[in-house]
Amino acid sequence: MKTKNKATRFKENKVHKKKIEINFERINLNVLNNISFANPWFLLLLLLVPFFLFWQWKKYRQQYAEFKFSSLDAVKDNLTIKAKLRPFLNLLKTIAFALLVIAFARPQNALKEEKITTEGIDIVLVTDISGSMLAQDFQPDRLEASKNTGIEFVNARPNDRIGLVVFAGESFTQCPITTDHGVLKKLMSEIKSGLIEDGTAIGMGLATAVNRIKDSESKSKIIVLLTDGVNNKGFIDPLTAAETAKEFDIKVYTIGVGTKGMAPYPVRDLFGRTVLQNMEVQIDEELLNEIAINTGGKYFRATNNNSLQNIYGEIDRLEKTEVEVTSIKRYLELFHPLALIAALLLILDLLLRYTIFRGIF
Repeated sequence: MKTKNKATRFKENKVHKKKIEINFERINLNVLNNISFANPWFLLLLLLVPFFLFWQWKKYRQQYAEFKFSSLDAVKDNLTIKAKLRPFLNLLKTIAFALLVIAFARPQNALKEEKITTEGIDIVLVTDISGSMLAQDFQPDRLEASKNTGIEFVNARPNDRIGLVVFAGESFTQCPITTDHGVLKKLMSEIKSGLIEDGTAIGMGLATAVNRIKDSESKSKIIVLLTDGVNNKGFIDPLTAAETAKEFDIKVYTIGVGTKGMAPYPVRDLFGRTVLQNMEVQIDEELLNEIAINTGGKYFRATNNNSLQNIYGEIDRLEKTEVEVTSIKRYLELFHPLALIAALLLILDLLLRYTIFRGIF
């Protein structure tokens, strides 16, 4: 029974070893398939290797005279190891020559070389940061819910250039359109109410976003405008800003944020404490819908966190466009070790030729 177990284990180890060898062969083949030469015409010099060997052999025969004996019995025991190895000394130069030729051909290993078809759109997120965005009909409030959902939207679109504009009584660009989504998300997480004069300047926020994206060469340009109020500040009419967006083929999606009816707003009482007070939710849905229709977009109403996430998810599904992205080709140069080995062989040849092999025998 023990003999059978040993035989079984031996067979399993043999099969396992064979699998490992096959896997190594596949790996080696893949590595060879990725190797290319920047100067392949240098490889033609390898055709000179046979002639180089012949010339070295002929030179050796001329340099060291040949004696003919009827029998080698008298001298065979007197031949030293140096004498026997000396003819092979010329192989060092030949191998060095071949390695230098391959090094001049510049072998390279392609680390990455492919074409990818993916989606790519230029997007500007426009977020209302007025005081009313602190209402707690969303958790923890409208502004934080909008920021968290916006970050999730950015994560879902890794190939897009995305920017961020914020507005209240006025507007400014928090982050220009960029592919560095790490910076964008950091800046998005830092926005808060009270950074600028309070109010709701929808026209200013939209105009700032249009100005940021209008010169983009992207085939598709969209703006996602999120607000919870009525336009009451700014010197640019929202519909005028929408017309400008239409002229530059910019599609605007608008989102009204707020529950229907009453919502708890944080207010200061007579003692300076922050308390929640139910106030009526006022969103100019007619204006937001008109902006969206005029630019080819769509209006959405978000009444809670889940509906806001679903809206961003729908916008994500609606805005897909295919672009071809050619990935950057990076090559790992492989000629350095070849050139180093060739140099070492030439140095070794010189050292041996003028030290150990300096004499004939």
